[in-house]
Amino acid sequence: MPERSAIVIGGGIGGLAAAAGLSRTGWRVTVLEQAPRFAPVGAGIALAPNAVRALDWLGVGDVLRECSVATGGAGLRTISGRWLLRSTVEQLTARQGVPAYLLHRADLHRMLADAASQADLRTGHRVTGVVTGPDRVEVRFVAEGQSGTATADLVVAADGVHSVVRPAVFPEHPGPAYAGYITWRGLAPAAAAPADLPAIVQTLGPGLGFGAGPLADGRVYWFSVHTAPEGAHTGDNLTDVANVFAGWHDPIPAVLAATPPEGLLRHDMYHLATPLPSYVAGRVVLLGDAAHAMTPDLAQGACQALEDAVTLTALTAGPGDLAAALGGYDRARRKRSQDLVRVSARTGRLLMTANPIAARLRDLVAWSLPTAVFLRATAGTFGWRPPARPTLTAEVG
Repeated sequence: MPERSAIVIGGGIGGLAAAAGLSRTGWRVTVLEQAPRFAPVGAGIALAPNAVRALDWLGVGDVLRECSVATGGAGLRTISGRWLLRSTVEQLTARQGVPAYLLHRADLHRMLADAASQADLRTGHRVTGVVTGPDRVEVRFVAEGQSGTATADLVVAADGVHSVVRPAVFPEHPGPAYAGYITWRGLAPAAAAPADLPAIVQTLGPGLGFGAGPLADGRVYWFSVHTAPEGAHTGDNLTDVANVFAGWHDPIPAVLAATPPEGLLRHDMYHLATPLPSYVAGRVVLLGDAAHAMTPDLAQGACQALEDAVTLTALTAGPGDLAAALGGYDRARRKRSQDLVRVSARTGRLLMTANPIAARLRDLVAWSLPTAVFLRATAGTFGWRPPARPTLTAEVG
């Protein structure tokens, strides 16, 4: 059978996972990434058991475990520090068979880039559009100031929430919607880590949230959310963030005080509130945030991208009809991921309510929720199992 070619647009988590899987099942893969180079960016990332299974399937599970902290213990607290909900890594592992893991996003990106080393990884390529045909897809891009084109049997659009490809193939779709809040993220040095920070713990206030967890090197990854208009607080520095959370329980003030000011990250949160009619248009397939961007309230964005990549790899690994395989991908991925987009948005509205009365009711519900009920409620999200694993042309050593 002639070698099949694929162009993956976007060198993030989902794009690199797809490139790793496709290149190791017989595809000739080219990755077009608009950033000038692959560089360590971001802060921490939590991978739930479904994502851990996806990485095991891709053959990088051992690498994941070497650079991560096993977690599964989770908790909710009030501003004063009172516990509303707690679970342990042992409880999650007993139910799911594997724990969750917390690691630096750059480490995840690095292990996926290594796994995709057979692919042709091209940085500095800004994709401007795609032209679909019955058997091939043309990708148009700009690199080093010059326009260019490339063609392939398959194009995987993994170019994020503000995808260029999505409006090209679904021009009637309204695009991403602002979710109603912003996020701040950062990393504090190991000296700021309290001894009793064994898991990801989130503290909730009216219209505010703050979470933190330990990384393998001892540093503390923290994230916060703030209900605010789109574009608000763009000029805020770390002192401004610390003032927002002044008076919250320890160790929040200490973690913020120890964070290097230059490491502060701020983003408006967007999601695809309007679902796409399909994740496939001819020989173009959408993956990750390009297909189903969701709010971070379930911590499932990257997890769903990894599920996408594994599913796409499995269905396109054989010599069968590509159109049928892509139809199978759409059927396997669209309902599950779009359901999670809706659940995540509803969860965010509940957690981030700015109404003090509604916030107190939220806290009461969380306090009265047994841990076993919480774990059962997450079982459907965390319980995804990958399809049968095809023979790979190479394994990660």
